[in-house]
This record gives sequence, structure tokens and C-alpha cells, in this order.
Amino acid sequence: MNDLLDITNEIKLALNRNEPAVAIESSVIAQGLPAGINVETALKMEDAARRGGAVPATVGVIGGRLRIGLTREEMELIGDGHAAKVAARDIPYAVAHKLDGGTTVSATMRIAVPAGIPVIVTGGIGGVHRGFADSLDISADLWELAHTPAVVVCSGVKAVADITATAEWLETHGIPVYGFGTDEFPAFYSRSSGIPIPRVDSPEELAGVLKVAFGAVGLRSAVLVAVPIPEENEVDASAAVEQAVREADQQGIKGKMLTPYLLRRVAELTDGKSLQANVALLVNNAGVAAAIAAAMERQSRRRIGFLPRE
Repeated sequence: MNDLLDITNEIKLALNRNEPAVAIESSVIAQGLPAGINVETALKMEDAARRGGAVPATVGVIGGRLRIGLTREEMELIGDGHAAKVAARDIPYAVAHKLDGGTTVSATMRIAVPAGIPVIVTGGIGGVHRGFADSLDISADLWELAHTPAVVVCSGVKAVADITATAEWLETHGIPVYGFGTDEFPAFYSRSSGIPIPRVDSPEELAGVLKVAFGAVGLRSAVLVAVPIPEENEVDASAAVEQAVREADQQGIKGKMLTPYLLRRVAELTDGKSLQANVALLVNNAGVAAAIAAAMERQSRRRIGFLPRE
């Protein structure tokens, strides 16, 4: 994959110096947030990562090239409403057809981890979709978590997914989930779900757990770090989510377009409050991810993955 990969000099230098870096998924730019907010939020996430002590590495596909580190112009390109949504399985097609695309968590992991960036940040991972018994719809994010050793920082699963079923799936497939400053699995817009998880209270404490997991134990799956939305940004969007799901079902909206539709509709139904909450948790998660990456570097120089050769 190295001959398909472009890494900015800043990020390459940081990796060669064993400095902490955080991979940021770009589907949030291409499909997750509306134009005018998407790029500005991505830039705020990068700023938060820098303040947290890590080099930000926003991942995307530009003209079929796998990019680690996007310029503002490239963010605007994939944020104009025409970019593809690229999951891990879509990478070969996107490369062969020279597409521009925003990478989901699964694609971001597939690109960033082999390049030497084991910490990935997002808002919410994809999960087991509501109505799974009929649709058999499980996000590719979950399968990538089960097979790729990485640290994925999120605020739980996207609110439009089935949170309880997703938590069960993660447990069944042996994917560790730790609450950062919480003993409950966050519910995206809400800080609590009633689902208990082990708690860690600092980047250093978590880094110690991760060192054992990836070092002594040799864990081959990802570790999910669940960060609750800041208390002041929490919003009750449950009724709006239920209505949006019903409307999507009535209109026959499925597949890749389902989650973007639901997020947009929930934002409309909450008069923009859910959108503000989404932006807040994204920026907060980027700062937490950077602090975790920095703590990992302080505790161990062992790296997950490898650096591409020139």
C-alpha cells in the first residue's frame, strides 16, 4: 500500500521522531456534517489535537491517493457534497477510479495503523443498526475493530444505531471498551446509557492498560475508548432519533445513505441542538485522543504498525 500513500512532511517527521500523532477520520467532513460547518469542525479537531500534545493527521482519499494529512483545500474538496463515503472495503475501488472520498473509521484504521498511527479519533463509531433482525446491517467499523490493533477514541456509537446491541457485539467479539472518566458507555448525545464499562480517569492510567494489552498480552483487536460528551453540551435527542428512524424506513432510505440522512434529520428536529452537540464532542474527543497518544509515547516507544519506506 506504500506506493499509494501520501503522508505530509510534518506527520512523517513526527513519526520518525516517535512523536505522538492522532488519525482523524474524514467521513465527518464528507457526509457527517453540513457544508459550512464540516471543514471548520475538522480544523477545530486538529487544533484540539495540537493543544493535547499530538500532531493531527486527518485521513482521506484525494484523486485515488491515500492521504494522511489533508490541507484545508483538500478538506473543502471532500466536503462539497460530492465525495465518496469510503469504508475499508471501498479503498480498492476508490483508488482504481481515482475518487475523492471521506474515510470512515474502518478505512481510517486500515490506512493509518500500518503507517504507524495507532490512535484514531471520531465522534461515534458505526454499530449494529436498529432493526438488525430484518436488515442484517452491521457497520464495517465493528469488523475492523475486531481485527486491527488500534486505539479508537469516540463518544460511543452513533445515536442512530442500536447502542445495546452494539455493546453486546463488542463484548462478544472480545473488543475492550473503557470509559474515559465514566463507568457507563456514553450514548453519543447523552453522557449515559445505563451500560456499565470499566473506567479510567487519566491518559496515563489508560496508557498503562494499553501497554499491557498490546505488549504483554498481544491483543490483536482494537481498544475502544469511550468519552462522554461534555456535560454542558449534552442534549436529549431520543425522540428526534426515533422519528427520524421511522421516516427513513417509510422512505426506504438504507445502506450508506442512512446514517447521513438520520443525522441531518435529527439536527432539523432538534433545531440544530444535536448538531452543536456533535461538533462539541468531536472537538473534545480530538483533545482526549491527543492526550492519550502523548501518554502512550511517554510510557513506551513500541509502535503498533510500521513506517512506510521511502
